[in-house]
Parts: sequence; C-alpha cells; structure tokens
Amino acid sequence: MNKSVMKVGLLGLGTVGSGTMQIIQTNQEEISRKIGSELRITKALVRDLGKERPNLDPHIQLTTDAQAIIADPEIDIVVEVMGGIEPARSYIAAALTNGKYVVTANKDLMATHGSELLLLAQKQNRGIFYEASVGGGIPLIRPIKRCLAANKILSIMGIINGTTNYILTQMTEAKKDFQDALEEAQAKGFAEADPSNDLEGRDAAYKLAILASLCFNSAVDVNQIATESITEISLRDIMYAEELGFVIKLLALGEETPEGLLLRVHPTLVPKEHPLASVSNEFNALFLKGDAVGELMFYGRGAGSLPTASAVTADIIEAARCIKHQIENGAAAIPQTAKPIVPMAESRSCFYVRLKAKDQPGVFGSVANALGDEGVSLDLIIQKRRDFNLAEIVLVTHDVPEANFYRALDRIKQIDSIRNISNVMRVLERS
Repeated sequence: MNKSVMKVGLLGLGTVGSGTMQIIQTNQEEISRKIGSELRITKALVRDLGKERPNLDPHIQLTTDAQAIIADPEIDIVVEVMGGIEPARSYIAAALTNGKYVVTANKDLMATHGSELLLLAQKQNRGIFYEASVGGGIPLIRPIKRCLAANKILSIMGIINGTTNYILTQMTEAKKDFQDALEEAQAKGFAEADPSNDLEGRDAAYKLAILASLCFNSAVDVNQIATESITEISLRDIMYAEELGFVIKLLALGEETPEGLLLRVHPTLVPKEHPLASVSNEFNALFLKGDAVGELMFYGRGAGSLPTASAVTADIIEAARCIKHQIENGAAAIPQTAKPIVPMAESRSCFYVRLKAKDQPGVFGSVANALGDEGVSLDLIIQKRRDFNLAEIVLVTHDVPEANFYRALDRIKQIDSIRNISNVMRVLERS
C-alpha cells in the first residue's frame, strides 16, 4: 500500500503520549526514511482541552471524544497510552474492529485481557503491538518473539520494577531505612503516591504474565502468580545479606518444568557475582536462558517518559511498515492453551532466615534438629549477640522443597527459646 502519509491517533497525551509526540517530532525525517512514508500524529484524546501544552504540535487536533479517533477513517494507527483496564480495553477493541492497527503500553491490560485482544486482532486481520508494556525502553517482546524464535526458553529471571529496585538500592548503598528510601523514590517520581502495586509485587506480576505467555507459549492468569512484598525487609537484612555475599532484589522468575510453569515474584538474595546483582536504582534487567542461545541479559531504563515512548514509537514504526507492505496480521500472536501453574509449595529453593532467640546453651542445637528432621541442611550461619540476653541467628539453607522448609519453620516457632522469626526470604543458588 503506497501511502505517502501514515496517520496516528493518540489515546492519551500524558507522560508517555507527550514523549511519543516529542520523539516523532524530533526524529521525523529519520522515522519517515525508515518507513518509506511520512508518519503524522493528527489527533490526541485528552481530558482537558483548556490545559496549556506549550510543546504541542499545532497540527494535532485535541479531542475529549475517543470515537473521533477510533472511528476516523483516515487514522491508520491508534496508540493507547492512557493506562488502566477500562475504558482502554473497550477503546482498543473498537479500534481493532474499525480496522485500525493498535499500539499499547498498557501492562495491566495486556496481562489480564491480552489473549482476547490478540484474538480479536487476528479475527480483524490487524496487529496489536505492546513492546512498551514490559521493561520501558528495553527491547524485550520483539526479541523474544522473533530473534529467539528458534529457542525453547528454559527460564526467565528479572528485575522488572524500577520502584522497588530503587528502594532496595538506596537501602544497600546509602544504608537508608525502608521508609526514607520509599519517600525519596516518591520525591523523584519513581514511586506513586500509593506505591502498593509496586511494593507488593503486583506490577512485576503483570509484566511477568506477559513475558511468560510469550516465553512458554501459554496463556497465563496473572492471579496465579505468587507474589511477596518487600515491605518487611530491614536494614539488618540488607547488612546480613552483604556479609554473606548477597544483595537483595525483588525478582520475577519463570521456569517451565515437566509439571507445568513455576511463576513467582518475591524478594531474593542474589549472589554478588550474578549479573542481576549490579542492576541498580530505576534500571531493569531480564536474564533469560534458551536451549540454543544459552544465557542472555537485557538491561536498561525500565520506565520514564522517553524510554517508554521510545518503545511505543518503535511499535508505531513497525505497525506502519505492516500497513505499507500489507502484512495484515502484524504482530498478533495467538495465545495457546494454559499450561498448569505449579504451586509454590511444590517448588524448591534455598532460604534465608533471621530469628531471635534466648542467648543460652542448646538453642542452636534445637533449631538444627528441627531443620534436620525435615531434611533441611544448612549452608551458611551467622550468630550475633543482641541486647537483653537475646541472640540473633541468621541461617541460609541448601536447596530444599518449600513444603519441607515451612514444616521445619513451624517446628522452630514452637521452640521455647525462640522469641521471633524476624524475616524469611528465598536465596538464588550460586551456580
């Protein structure tokens, strides 16, 4: 299709929408050369027509009516950068039904309704592109779908939430306590006023659902992904991890086993020599293992106006190429049937345990017996005296079935001399 101009409508003109507009304006000549046609944003959906927008391209028509974009026969590509589930889902479905190609940065939507939208895209012989939904500006979706198509992906492991990584980095490097690090993240715009989605692991779970569906060729229900919070991590945990040769990160992990998919998001002690250990502040990274390619790591800024807009614009270019070369189905991947999700209790891990006990003879022996009776062996031990005749004991176990470990933990809690279990986290085994 020899169109001299490809017209784009933006559903949203906030941080990412404005960044997308800026990139297209700045790199117009280069982008047009790559497509073979001019790329032009003609309309944008906004909440407030009266808001001042000093950098707005005067050729872009603003509207508060989504249908003015979705139903416009001249618009080729609809870009959803408004966020949330509704009305974004309805708008995208209507755009596809009206024959538009769609680009979205909406991780929540693609994690929960991606399958139905991709099927609708296939039915309409159109494409839906969602590179920016995971990892901000880091290329992940397209490399997994295309560059690694010859591989069976064995496992994925990543730092895919910049808010939590910033907080944990500040606790590790600047020795700030959790609350101070959180407030600093909020002040710098890395954390929302209500950061619970990030802190509890839900944001990372949405992204993991998208990645796992691609890597393991399965529909994934995000509600089946086990998540754990970082809110219980203290400076003491950070310092003990450092003493033991680890750093603490919130990891999203996915693995295909003979029994099904093992998917989880939780704080993890990562060995200092592992590549993910050096990923700091708001940066993200995905560590991937393929049967043919071996180990790969993708690294970069996982959020922000221009990094995310970079991925959105790349998807717009890809959609424009599909239109120009009449590739009707574009990037619409068809989700497969859902593979079973393995319960966490049936998985294996090494564990970090920090506990307080009376500083008296026989305490450690009682703890060791409780662990040994459930087949849990110890790798590393730290014992330090605290005030008020209490000792603090830190244990790192060898790899063990989770069910065995938690049975042992229940037995430890029953020992009279144990005052409390301060924290429990999983540990990434050294290779």
